[in-house]
Amino acid sequence: MNHKTLSFSVRMLSAFALLAGASAFAQRPLDVHFSGVLNDYSPSTVKGGPWEMHGTWSLDLNGASGRADFSAAMTMSGYGKTADGAVDPTQGGQSAHTHNIRLTNIKVIWDMTGCPTYSPATQQGFQIQGTVSLMTGNGSNATFETNPPSSVLQVCITGGDLVPYSVPYSNMTMQFTGPATTHFGTQAIHGDVRTLEFLGGFR
Repeated sequence: MNHKTLSFSVRMLSAFALLAGASAFAQRPLDVHFSGVLNDYSPSTVKGGPWEMHGTWSLDLNGASGRADFSAAMTMSGYGKTADGAVDPTQGGQSAHTHNIRLTNIKVIWDMTGCPTYSPATQQGFQIQGTVSLMTGNGSNATFETNPPSSVLQVCITGGDLVPYSVPYSNMTMQFTGPATTHFGTQAIHGDVRTLEFLGGFR
């Protein structure tokens, strides 16, 4: 087991000892930092699609207020076309660009109602949902976004039950409504949880 895996396992075991499920965050004044990566594809039906999506994300949960801040930094690139206009997977890396996305001071919802489903199913989690405070394309306000931004983003953090050989916070999804769907699509964008750190507030 390498150092990173061991460190993650120790943090997760600490979470097992401290928490009895996502709703426990709402009952304890914990400040918690989540972070991870995202890797997915957009539908081929969006303009320029399909796009490859890769990036990092973080979510900071303020236990005292029950609110959270979320940010993601993404790279996206598309594909060339064959002579007959079909997507050519050998011509990857076309039209590469970046996006920075933020949700600021959003109320935490302590359940998974409306979150995307998985197979096998995730067992518990929490979510935030609100109008993005930042949506860039290569550093400027994205061309598909209004000014100020009006796209709504749902972020779900879910995972397994608090039982042996399970990880309670393993999955992250981002899902847009509004102008951003013309670029990202309406489907969930998937990522995973790499770190969970208690920043303070626990007694």
